[in-house]
Amino acid sequence: MQQGSGFGFTFGFPFDLFGCGCGPEPATRKERLLRKISFLKRIRDDLEARLAGLNAALTTLERQASEEEAA
Repeated sequence: MQQGSGFGFTFGFPFDLFGCGCGPEPATRKERLLRKISFLKRIRDDLEARLAGLNAALTTLERQASEEEAA
């Protein structure tokens, strides 16, 4: 089952990002954990970038509103 993540890509749950695990050798537990860590870090980085953009937009709008009040 594919689910949209909202981050520009889809993934199979749980965190089946790099194939179905049906290759010549099944992924070890450690490999699956490392993929989960990598996936969650990418989500975190994306959210941090989006949050920085929102904070910048809010700061700009607040500054513009206060400038209009002063004028």
